[in-house]
Amino acid sequence: MKKEIIILVFCFCYVTAIAQETQTTEQQIENITEVNESETEDDSYLQSLRHYQRNKLNLNIASETELKEFIFLSPLQIANFLNYRRLFGKFISIYELQSIPTWDNELIQKILPFVMVGPAISIREDVGRRLREGEYTILSRITYVLEESEGFRRRKDTAATSYYPGSRERFLLRYKYVYRNLLQYGTTAEKDPGEQWFKGAQRNGFDYYSAHLFVRNIGIIKNLAVGDYTVNMGQGLIQWQSLAFRKSVDVINTKRQASILRPFNSTNEYFFNRGAAITLEKNRFQVTGFASVRKVSGNLTVDTLNAEDYFSSLVTSGLHRTPNEQADKNAVQMNSFGGNISYNDGNLHISTNAVYFQFNKPLQRDDQPYNNFAFSGKQLTNMSIDWSYTWRNMHWFGEVANHNSNNYGMMSGLLVSADSKVDLSFVYRNIQKGYQSIFGNAFTEGTFPTNERGLFAGASIKPNAKWKLDAYMDFYRFPYLRFRIDAPSNGQDYLVQLTHRPSKLIEINTRFRQESKALNYTDDGELIMSLVEPVTRKNWRTQIQYKLNPSLTIRQRLDAIWFDLGGPLESRGFLAFFDVFYKPQLKPFSANIRLQYFETDDFNSRIYAYENDVLYGFSIPPFSNKGYRYYLNVNYDISEKLALWVRWAQFIYRNRTVIGSGLDEIAGNQRSEVKIQVLWRL
Repeated sequence: MKKEIIILVFCFCYVTAIAQETQTTEQQIENITEVNESETEDDSYLQSLRHYQRNKLNLNIASETELKEFIFLSPLQIANFLNYRRLFGKFISIYELQSIPTWDNELIQKILPFVMVGPAISIREDVGRRLREGEYTILSRITYVLEESEGFRRRKDTAATSYYPGSRERFLLRYKYVYRNLLQYGTTAEKDPGEQWFKGAQRNGFDYYSAHLFVRNIGIIKNLAVGDYTVNMGQGLIQWQSLAFRKSVDVINTKRQASILRPFNSTNEYFFNRGAAITLEKNRFQVTGFASVRKVSGNLTVDTLNAEDYFSSLVTSGLHRTPNEQADKNAVQMNSFGGNISYNDGNLHISTNAVYFQFNKPLQRDDQPYNNFAFSGKQLTNMSIDWSYTWRNMHWFGEVANHNSNNYGMMSGLLVSADSKVDLSFVYRNIQKGYQSIFGNAFTEGTFPTNERGLFAGASIKPNAKWKLDAYMDFYRFPYLRFRIDAPSNGQDYLVQLTHRPSKLIEINTRFRQESKALNYTDDGELIMSLVEPVTRKNWRTQIQYKLNPSLTIRQRLDAIWFDLGGPLESRGFLAFFDVFYKPQLKPFSANIRLQYFETDDFNSRIYAYENDVLYGFSIPPFSNKGYRYYLNVNYDISEKLALWVRWAQFIYRNRTVIGSGLDEIAGNQRSEVKIQVLWRL
């Protein structure tokens, strides 16, 4: 009886920890989607968490790089962990984590499902196991929208020149072999709805293929990548291709931190390198070099006057359905080369970074005022120096970068553990309007690091185990014009969230966010190119989660939006949903369901809400107009080697006769989607 009680207690803590990290990730991904106005396809972080659930990281041999895989760990928490282990030796029990400064119960609960304490395995024995004892997996996923859109209906019209020639399903196939965190290889193939399959423009089958081989820790070789991989350097001013979070309720998560090289097997068809890369490590020095040769999609223009074709922009959507989209596919040759040299001495890190891009055709932007300082031509070079230093309870980090030697960008941040109950974060950035990068992804207000100055300050206060207050304020300025902003402009962003956990079974949080930024419009709300006025967006959200028993959890959220109150663009939005999660302990079956109502005046007052999906799946649709949304997810582990997921989701609008626009327009007021996924472990 005692053994069964211990197992149930462990399972309860495990599920609670997973739920806490899931909620943090949900809010981060919601914010990325809202900023970019498109869903991310980078599921590498979810794959990494899943890997460590099944192959727990041994804390007695965990490196700084491996700990950075857990994005919820701050640099101060990682430094304190390594210092504790250096001073007191190997961990005897997982309970020792409570003795590490800045490691509170909430953080420990988050990381518990992914780590363990055990003896170290010798490197010689480890190498012998890499090719024998890893896990082979095959994942297959199909997504299908029941209602036929305009692009598919036009196939029957012989006079139509623009339509979707391919079939209506989205299909993903992924094969992967993983041995711990030391060896990984695999392939990924995907076809989007409307793309052809083994015929027409896609005679080779799938529209998108990816393959990778990634090896870690072989002598002085720290990382070796062949095929597709990502490169992450500094604070993202010159290059950051992996998933990176921005402003959110997790106010301490402001620093970019990840391994420079990472394997890539996501379905995103743009943010990766294709070629080879290597990181060598000796004592306190690391040297990384990489080369990438690949074709990317771009809007190509034939210039008969100058006898040289050019492209006006790179296409990142990965969609190649219509003749125009097919013509853009692989239209531009993009080669890139670069590297990193870094020095690490315990609490001090300093490195130099460089990346060079070369295109086979010149980039020539549209003739718009906001493009006056945008990159054009065939070649681009970025170089930077980044650093970090930990001293007691403070961590200082930053990066200074230049573009083609004469345009500069810099950012610097400070993390402070002012008290066991108070954490502070500050980030300052100053990036010139002429600074450009191809794969830049820094902690900025804009999507890309350019034309921005700003100061961010955040605080996380935990007076006791039951209460937590997170807040930030961000003041920024765009010194030059931007898209839909025809003058230099300012902006402010404020957020405060109060979280209450009266017991392990209940969590209540309420959040208010206000953002004010400039936009072009006239007194009647029509967009023009001269008048720039501040527009304020306010959001209030309250969410309650209650664990009824070890198998059943319910969650409810209320979300309200006020856009440009008192102005010509005034609109309001409201969303409410109710979730039920059912996961019987030690059973192969689980399910969750959501019932939701939303009502907004227009698209300006849209609301984003993260939806639970199949394993590694994403769904963060924008909700506007009036209607209902519901979905049902079911997971059944048929055996230890075979798992099945089924998802049904539907929109039902109250006052619409069509959904979407253009070739994606659906006649009627319903949009229904079914998704089936199978995971087979060989």
